[in-house]
Amino acid sequence: MMEKIFCRVRTILLEFDVMVLHLIGDNVPFHCIRRLFYRLGGVRIGKGSALHMGIRFYDPAGISVGEDSIVGEGSVLDGRDRLVIGNHVDIATGVMIYNAEHDVRSPSFRAVTAPVIIQDYVFIGPRAIILPGTTIKKGAVVAAGAVVTKDVDEGSIVGGVPAKQIGIRQTKNLNYKLGRAAWFR
Repeated sequence: MMEKIFCRVRTILLEFDVMVLHLIGDNVPFHCIRRLFYRLGGVRIGKGSALHMGIRFYDPAGISVGEDSIVGEGSVLDGRDRLVIGNHVDIATGVMIYNAEHDVRSPSFRAVTAPVIIQDYVFIGPRAIILPGTTIKKGAVVAAGAVVTKDVDEGSIVGGVPAKQIGIRQTKNLNYKLGRAAWFR
């Protein structure tokens, strides 16, 4: 009985934390203030990274963002399992990254989780969806609207539903910086 009460209280506190982060994310147009609250909420954010307005979190304590990375407006970041976003990663507007889902074959429709790893120098186009248990390897590009259901090889360009390789990135020696994010996004 006590375990059930403890679990419920923990869930309520997490929901409150996420609500505060949503309010901050929707209404505070300054990166430095949002970053402070996101870090207090449990998100690990590297130097020079920017998380734009309107981001939705699921369990922020499971989320890690590397250095010089940008997450676009209206994105969804799921931390119910481990979500690791590397350095110099550009995640466009409206990207949804999930690491939890329901097992549709289970009679109880049970929840299952699996980590999502996004390595360095990855670009994820607008409205792409990344599903649980996937790794997007260094320098890969995910086209707008793609649904990633399995690992993406280093330097690959993928698109479609489900995402399939549509090209190879020609640049092999990736060492760029993304530059400054817009001040009021």
